[in-house]
Amino acid sequence: MPLYAALLRGVNVGGRKLPMADLRETLVSLGFDDVVTYVQSGNAVFSTRRKASRIGPEIEERLAADFSMDVPVIVRTHTELIGTLKANPFLGHADPARLHVTFLADSPPAERLSGIESDRYAPDEWRAGNRAIYLHCPESYGETKLNNGFWERRLQTVATTRNWKTVGKLAELTDPV
Repeated sequence: MPLYAALLRGVNVGGRKLPMADLRETLVSLGFDDVVTYVQSGNAVFSTRRKASRIGPEIEERLAADFSMDVPVIVRTHTELIGTLKANPFLGHADPARLHVTFLADSPPAERLSGIESDRYAPDEWRAGNRAIYLHCPESYGETKLNNGFWERRLQTVATTRNWKTVGKLAELTDPV
């Protein structure tokens, strides 16, 4: 059965609390198997035979019903996560502790990306990938202007960011072997 990672946008930050035990219970109640969560920032891995395109909306609907929370959910397969890891243009050039990936719900049109002046945000750097933005924030992600809100406004899609260690762990947890 395929394994998926669900990345919830904006939980357990800014006062929006969703205990991971509650998230696990919710996913099990939706019929997902082998449910595990990783850290407190809204990462879950599970198996299901459902169509990938329906998983995120189902989780969003249940979280709204059970917790009155409007939480966007981005879903990725193991293959997609491995592709994200391999495609990072900053690997080998930057401290992995300063790397992040902003996962996007949709692929943005090129014209939205082309209008973003990279040098305006120095020392932070970004590169576009497949439904992802790769970030190198040499000082701190907490200080960057290239945060979720920035990408959502500029690209008009849902975004959620994970540090490099978390992306690697999610790829490991979704590995079917």
